Amino acid sequence: MAKRGYHHGNLRQALVDAALKLIEAKGPTGFTLSEAAKTAGVTPAAVYRHFEGREDLIAEAARQGYEVFADLMEYAFAKGQPSALASFEATGRAYLAFSRKYPGHYIAMFESGISVNRKPELAILSARAFGVLERAAVELSAHIPPGKRPPAQMVSAHIWAMCHGVVELFLRGSPGTKSPFPPEELLETGIGVYLRGLGLVPADD
Repeated sequence: MAKRGYHHGNLRQALVDAALKLIEAKGPTGFTLSEAAKTAGVTPAAVYRHFEGREDLIAEAARQGYEVFADLMEYAFAKGQPSALASFEATGRAYLAFSRKYPGHYIAMFESGISVNRKPELAILSARAFGVLERAAVELSAHIPPGKRPPAQMVSAHIWAMCHGVVELFLRGSPGTKSPFPPEELLETGIGVYLRGLGLVPADD
């Protein structure tokens, strides 16, 4: 019964879904297009009607991931308003939540070696997600005189790197890097220390 849907344009998504399962289980280079086709229940030849090769298939999985990721980051930012600090912290938690809920997409986006510049839409969606952090940085630093204000792009890049580091080292189960603290706590306290150091939020009394 499932194959009947392929005639209505569902085969492409079925292949992406199959790839996501394989990426999660075996990594982005641990499976072949034939395996993806088998998992989707079609012949290997059917894959090439929709994708040029494995990297093209992974790029589509990454594109769909970035779309969800950007939406999630924007939702988290809005939920923290009107506090710029709360919005900043919410986007960090959203990053961790995304990596937990969508591991296949996360790997395709950040661990597959697929460049965001491979396709214009990938670059646009990546910039949209990153732009949320930059917007939060602009709001946080608005009270600082322009001559002493750190570049918003730099601040958002540092926070993005901190989010990514916590996910890679302590949330994704890298051997030998288990933390005695929850990933969310590590990230929240790290963001707090960083922002206080820059003078973007007041020091604790």
